Amino acid sequence: MGFIADALARVKPSATIAVTNKARELKAAGRDVIGLGAGEPDFDTPENIKQAAIAAINEGKTKYTAVDGIPELKAAIAAKFKRENGLTYETNQITVGTGGKQVLYNALVATVNPGDEVIIPTPYWVSYPDMVLLAGGTPVIVNADPETFKITPEALEAAITPKSKWIIFNSPSNPSGAAYTRAELKALCDVLVRHPHVWVMTDDMYEHLVYDDFEFTTPAQVEPALYDRTLTVNGVSKAYAMTGWRIGYAGGPADLIKAMAKVQSQSTSNPCSIAQYAAVEALNGTQDFIPKNNEIFKGRRDLVVSMLNQAKGLECPVPEGAFYVFPSCAGTIGKTAPSGKVIGSDEDFVTELLESEGVAVVQGSAFGLGPNFRVSYATSTEALEEACTRIQRFCGNLK
Repeated sequence: MGFIADALARVKPSATIAVTNKARELKAAGRDVIGLGAGEPDFDTPENIKQAAIAAINEGKTKYTAVDGIPELKAAIAAKFKRENGLTYETNQITVGTGGKQVLYNALVATVNPGDEVIIPTPYWVSYPDMVLLAGGTPVIVNADPETFKITPEALEAAITPKSKWIIFNSPSNPSGAAYTRAELKALCDVLVRHPHVWVMTDDMYEHLVYDDFEFTTPAQVEPALYDRTLTVNGVSKAYAMTGWRIGYAGGPADLIKAMAKVQSQSTSNPCSIAQYAAVEALNGTQDFIPKNNEIFKGRRDLVVSMLNQAKGLECPVPEGAFYVFPSCAGTIGKTAPSGKVIGSDEDFVTELLESEGVAVVQGSAFGLGPNFRVSYATSTEALEEACTRIQRFCGNLK
């Protein structure tokens, strides 16, 4: 037996981080690389939020805080949930972590026992199954419709067993951008109401990034009967262009929130104090920039969908939200790349695309669904136009 824990042998490194690092390495070596792997807005953090952080520094708010968040931020989060989602949480029902990922991980570590199953629909964010494995649980993958990227109530029902503890739900989705309508979400909630032992962990990180008059809803809002067994997770990273500030949060049952704080107290302790004060301003301050940014994202989405659908062998559906598209590259499988290598999978496709044209995307198999690949359009229109032109050229050169 080696020195490294056996649990890590079951866990894969993050594919999205790996692609981003590979793109950085190639750029550092002088290659002309366009990175479309990272899920990070290219917009700067709004000025009012930056000024709130500077004020916090100048006022000496640089000490340890309560483990799972300052009272001011918990109050701002409670007000946000009430205002935007119609959900009432007391401050003892709210937790703040170092990014949404820590909040999700804390919840799994605090609740999952060996043998517990966690239902995860495909395509899923790369970290969900591995976090479940690190917590000692068993991921149960439910395949979505490959055209809509959504699961059906029947598929959810079939996945539930006596060992099911959680379902991890993500809408709008990373990686597909697919979002469930209120009616679609209600149909899934109806299934969960019939199975009171299954809890709902809903990752609402892309809540504000929806297009074409789509109305966002969240499970505890759509079905109040699920309120007492739902952890509603969100954060400031995406909508507020605050990825590096590392603030995620959640509302849920007080006993669960207390258990999650216990986990955090023995890992990172409190999130950065300055970032917390910045997040107070993000949630309480002006929201005017969100629709403006969304208009830009929508224009980029439409550009990318149009250009990718003009590439030979690709099919790209129009997503309802987030800032990703998830095209199928099934039409390229079996063809030969300029390097002479035959493309046998989506992983081969993205590898050859990076080597041949210097465009970095992420293979769909990393998200549990292929042959697809994820493109992040959270970058400049000029970069997207050039990247899509290169993808068209690459696909056109396949024999």
